[in-house]
Amino acid sequence: MTVRTSLPNGSSGSSSILTIPTAKVFEPLLRPSRYRAAFGGRGSGKSHFFGELLVETCQAERGTLAVCIREAQRTLAQSSKRLIESKIAALGVGSGFKLYSDKIETPGDGIVIFRGMQDHTADSIKSLEGFRIAWIDEAQNLSARSLSLLRPTIRAERSELWASWNPRRKSDAIDDFLRTRQPPGACVIKASWRDNPWFPSVLEEERQLDLSLYPDRYDHIWEGDYIGAFEGAYFAGMLSQARSDGRIGKVSADPLLPLRAFIDIGGSGATADAFTIWIVQWVGAEMRADLQHLRRWRRSVEQAQSYTFKAVITVIVTGFVGAVWLGIKATLGR
Repeated sequence: MTVRTSLPNGSSGSSSILTIPTAKVFEPLLRPSRYRAAFGGRGSGKSHFFGELLVETCQAERGTLAVCIREAQRTLAQSSKRLIESKIAALGVGSGFKLYSDKIETPGDGIVIFRGMQDHTADSIKSLEGFRIAWIDEAQNLSARSLSLLRPTIRAERSELWASWNPRRKSDAIDDFLRTRQPPGACVIKASWRDNPWFPSVLEEERQLDLSLYPDRYDHIWEGDYIGAFEGAYFAGMLSQARSDGRIGKVSADPLLPLRAFIDIGGSGATADAFTIWIVQWVGAEMRADLQHLRRWRRSVEQAQSYTFKAVITVIVTGFVGAVWLGIKATLGR
């Protein structure tokens, strides 16, 4: 744990200095970057860090314009507003901030507002062009459309986009952008409950409870891993136990032994599940599964489904246009 201090611009009085204890894992995020991001499991303190950083920035840089973003925000109860208000009180800077029902005014005529990206269009989001900071909390829910609208909109001098989230899938827009593509100017860190010096005992009890009762979802919720199995999946518990025992790893196929394919058709209709093929090989007491090729096959199937859908739509639209044209020709021929 480290302690950082902040002095507002144009101020030299010791009473204006903010002293903020900071977990060591978040230290890289204290440096200015176009993209500052933290992902990980529950209890890591990601949102608390960014809440404090936002208050500190607004206090130090008068006139800061900031927006707190979520994909869906029907009410302010679903926003980060309450967390930021609690940080203002905890840091003892309430005299410089004015709290309203839908916004927070900050020193030097600055402001913090709260928005849901689902409510914005390409035109309406232009209202955020002058904002210097956009903090996306629960960023795993942000759609690719919303991210593509937000990035070029936040373009003021020294503007930054912050993101905090518990990973869900590798294909989610925020993970694809910040963890897979890794754009220049991005500082991205992983934080867990182990990195939190103030991890409360009540959360430790909840963590241990999930570890013992719900091992299939523990790694996702607490360790910040991607969702590995749907809750209630037949073999989720056994696979989780095998992983913790070190019985799952990378192996190669034996060219002298047969390969077997196991197919889960998944059913049909409204209760249908995913169609899955497992390619496995028994080598002594081991069962080896070719998951890498399975992932590639699934991507190919998803792409084929997408192309098929587009082709069907094209045929329907073409047929409709053709029918209309024939109708027009018939009418003019009379």
